[in-house]
Amino acid sequence: MRRTAPEGHGPVRYAPPAPEPGLPVLPALAAVLAASAERAHTEVPGGSAELRDAAAGYWERRGLPGERTHTAVAPGAAPLLLALTAVLGGDVMLPRPCPAWWTPAVRLTGHRTYSVPTPPECGGVPDPYALLETVRRVRAEGGRPRLLLLSAADDPTATVAPPEAVHETVEAALGEGLHIVSDETWRDTVHQPHDTVLISPAEMAPGQVTVVADLGGGFLPGDWPAAVARFPATSEGAGLHDRVLDVLTGLGAVVAAPVAAAAAYALAEPDEVTQRRTAAVRLHARVAAAAHRAVRGAGALARPPQAGRHLYADLGPLRAALSARGVSDAMELEEHLSRRLGIHAPGGHRFGDDLGSLRVRLSVAPLLGTTPEQQLQSLTALEPLELPHVERALSMFGSALDELRDAAQRMEPPR
Repeated sequence: MRRTAPEGHGPVRYAPPAPEPGLPVLPALAAVLAASAERAHTEVPGGSAELRDAAAGYWERRGLPGERTHTAVAPGAAPLLLALTAVLGGDVMLPRPCPAWWTPAVRLTGHRTYSVPTPPECGGVPDPYALLETVRRVRAEGGRPRLLLLSAADDPTATVAPPEAVHETVEAALGEGLHIVSDETWRDTVHQPHDTVLISPAEMAPGQVTVVADLGGGFLPGDWPAAVARFPATSEGAGLHDRVLDVLTGLGAVVAAPVAAAAAYALAEPDEVTQRRTAAVRLHARVAAAAHRAVRGAGALARPPQAGRHLYADLGPLRAALSARGVSDAMELEEHLSRRLGIHAPGGHRFGDDLGSLRVRLSVAPLLGTTPEQQLQSLTALEPLELPHVERALSMFGSALDELRDAAQRMEPPR
């Protein structure tokens, strides 16, 4: 009998949204958007000169110099990836797990995807040896590997890939003639930026890497869709840029003018934007670390979160207790935890992990407060974990996991 997902969860092909910040919109951004909405003007495909200049400046401040002619803007990262996949053609290699929207965007173009395991220490980048093996197997079966997607700061695992892991994977991909698309949506949400080294593949191979960043990661609310792409500063990169613009134009993938104005303002990184981002990252890091302690305390597994506003947990050690509750796979785990925690907790199957694995992405946004006042209080508090609403939310979060731990311990045979 075919199992259906609860209303609002959707079948697996419908990707869950990226983790939300759980904070009110920055007033300065809202003011820029509102002011632009009062003017009658239309943005152009690929972004106006002002917006592309802002994007170029953003990349340059991160060690990736370029001109506006090397950039493009779209209403979200998915249209950019769809256009890149359509233009480059061929089969696409993905790390497993990977962002939930990658596979649907690729498959819309009719191209095949192949998942490659990640190394034990991080997500976001395929293990280089597994990548080589997969590419050669696909070729032997008549496929045409053409593109590798990776993300050094990762959704869903919330890890940051060590530079040596990125370097080895990039070297393997280029040796097999793959073009690399680096999704750097979460690069500005690294929890310990002074202690964590994040290297963009474009720093290692600037002529073979296209960089994409959805501004919903560190700059704009998720429902103000805007994303930027940086193309190689080569003749091949210029041709790729032009063909991607053709696809975006054909799709009508144009950023709404008010959102474009807010994006240009945010990418210029005035003090208000950088101060809010810094405070938000600090808050998300503190709460994510507390959630990680709760997960580990309950006997489940999770890598320490290093970026983003989420963590990726493996409840495999609690399988017996979950089985007694009718949970045997990631889809049932999603339903169970979403119901028990009162939040949407997408299972690992959404991110390309095996359905039988009991993995789940957990967002920290619901732990920050249920009203704008509580959320702002969390943002500005010196000790946010001591706020009553945060403490209460973390307690309920931990209790749901501790119930499973206690049940699992009761089911263990006596020694």
